[in-house]
Parts: sequence; C-alpha cells; structure tokens
Amino acid sequence: QVQLVESGGGLVQAGGSLRLSCAASGIIFSINHMGWYRQAPGKQRELVALITNGGSTNYADSVKDRFTISRDYAKSTVDLQMNSLKPEDTGVYYCNVVRNGAPFHVWGQGTQVTVSS
Repeated sequence: QVQLVESGGGLVQAGGSLRLSCAASGIIFSINHMGWYRQAPGKQRELVALITNGGSTNYADSVKDRFTISRDYAKSTVDLQMNSLKPEDTGVYYCNVVRNGAPFHVWGQGTQVTVSS
C-alpha cells in the first residue's frame, strides 16, 4: 500500500522559511521521479518542484531560486526547502510520484503553508 505523508507546514511571515518533508512507503523510491505540488485557495493543484530518480531538478517559474527540492534515497524522503516566502505561496502542499508528467498515486493529506504579509 502506497503512503505519502507530508509534514513541516505552518504559519510564517513573508520573507521567512519553511522546510517540508514527505515520507514515501510502498513504492520503489529510487526509481521514481518525485514532485511537490501546491493547491492555493480557489486554484487548481500545480507542480512546483520536481526531482528525477537521478537527482535532476526542475521548478515552476514562480518558485525558482527560492525553493529547493532534495531527496534522501536511504530514508525514502523528499524535502522542499522554501525560502523568501511570499503570501502567494500559501496553500496545501502535497508530494507524489510523477510519471509521464502527471501525479501517479492517491494524494496524501498534504501540509498547510500559510504566509502572512
């Protein structure tokens, strides 16, 4: 059974930082591309950061140079370091396996990030 458990969200002032973590189980972690998605209030869920099975990364323009995605193969975790946070970064953040450019598994509960101005 696949489980994706996100943690690390919270309330932070604009300009602050947060580090999110996703623990994956029930998958062969090393062969999968992993992504962090964000769903802002009233908007569709969007992919904000991707890390391939080989460790290459890609970011949405809105978070480039502020967010950093990383993965720990030994622990089967994917982290998202978020710096210089803006109010528009507010939303629920989810991780998922990415296959053919799309999320593959059932979503976890996500973790709420709220950035105050």
